[in-house]
Amino acid sequence: MSEVMGQYGKHRFWEMIPGLLIWTTFVLAIYTSFFIPVAAVAFIIIFDLYWTLRVLYFLIHLTAAYFQYKHEIAVNWEDEYQKLNRSDKIYHLVIFPTYKEELSILQGALRAVAQSKYRKDRFIVMVGGEEGDEHNFNRYAKALKEEFGNTFAALEFTMHPRGIKGEIPGKGSNLKWMATRAKEIINERKIPYKDIIVSAFDVDTIAHVQYFARLSYLYLTIPNPTRTSFQPLTLFSNNIWDATAPVRVAAFGTTFWLLSELVRPERMWTFSSHSMPWQMLVDVGYWEPDLVSEDSRIFMQALLHYKGEYRVTPVFLPVNMDTVTGKTYYESLVALYKQQRRWAWGVEHLPYMLEHFRGNKDISRRIKLKFIFNHIEGMYTWATAPILIFMLGYLPFFLVGNSPTAFVANSPFTLELMMQVATAGVFASAFLSLLLLPHRPECVKKHNWLVMILQWALLPVTFVLFGAFPAIDAQTRMMIGKYLGFNVTKKKR
Repeated sequence: MSEVMGQYGKHRFWEMIPGLLIWTTFVLAIYTSFFIPVAAVAFIIIFDLYWTLRVLYFLIHLTAAYFQYKHEIAVNWEDEYQKLNRSDKIYHLVIFPTYKEELSILQGALRAVAQSKYRKDRFIVMVGGEEGDEHNFNRYAKALKEEFGNTFAALEFTMHPRGIKGEIPGKGSNLKWMATRAKEIINERKIPYKDIIVSAFDVDTIAHVQYFARLSYLYLTIPNPTRTSFQPLTLFSNNIWDATAPVRVAAFGTTFWLLSELVRPERMWTFSSHSMPWQMLVDVGYWEPDLVSEDSRIFMQALLHYKGEYRVTPVFLPVNMDTVTGKTYYESLVALYKQQRRWAWGVEHLPYMLEHFRGNKDISRRIKLKFIFNHIEGMYTWATAPILIFMLGYLPFFLVGNSPTAFVANSPFTLELMMQVATAGVFASAFLSLLLLPHRPECVKKHNWLVMILQWALLPVTFVLFGAFPAIDAQTRMMIGKYLGFNVTKKKR
């Protein structure tokens, strides 16, 4: 969508910064390659050294996170929670916004909640449809009521109307609509706000059987539980065996990124399906209904509201979700590109942060600088690193010619050594992906295990086509004011 929507366009200078940074980098890289090639070679070596160190840093955290994951998944959290002797205290509000998904997807999500190792009479489950899909949604709601009507403390269905002033169509506006109805239910039952945890799940989310027990345990044992959101590990494993190779590589890449972030919670935002205190949602006024990246913005809303005293607590248990899909191989790739571009649209948080941090004396300068730097650095390297490493990085070596300097003459060998070190990341990713794969379905042939290994040869291509390009696309659109709407990822198994 090219028209200004919701809150977009109000802070044009801040919106232009990310795009200007990446395009300035590309222009300077090309210019110096032609006119100052020695300087370009020096820049490429420094950048590749930085990236090599970053890969090693990533592998250290990834390894630590994986062992933490293996430890927590082996614990019986239902028993640990029961030992607290407060098993009747915590309620879970689980909300599933949906738009034109199949009934089987909704059934799978609700069955996962019903099968969880936690008291069923402490669940309030809500499914929220969108106006324009009334016929399917009403049929599905009837089927779900028949199957789960007596399973939870409450099972509610809502219909989010179109055209509400100040909203754009998307998940955030639907979530806010659902939350207003949830408040009525909570008030009717006189449940204390501080005793409720909200899980805002994509409709394809299959929570681990002990997720809610672990979540409840954390909520009752950590300091200030109403001042933190809870981030599980996202595994795109529901249909991973049916996905195309580039989609699988990208899906595992996202999982590995999140896994490495879980051991560094001080820098984390929330992502995709996650949980949070109901008290926080009420305090901040629920999700903002006029943006795309509501899953991470809700964290920043809380950080601002509580004057910097808000954090993310990692939950090393998985929620399983779907990879993108399509009727054909090409449609799957298009869906992957659009999904990555929507995630890259998280660049919309930069103008929001800069505007709300400016002149804000309630939040420390250290916290402001930490979040601003991490956000800019993450978005910048997302867009530029694959291009500089695999494409523009070779340009100055073609143009510099037979340089008499030892620096230039030895630089290809230096780069080759750094690339060999960075290749360790590929092998580690391939090995870890096999450990995280779900059981192979009987309909999938055994030789597909080999494909699961060989697919990592596609990493450089995937890194560029479905990493850098969508990020460049999103940041360029933000820079020129061609704003994105919410793109619904199709779910099909």
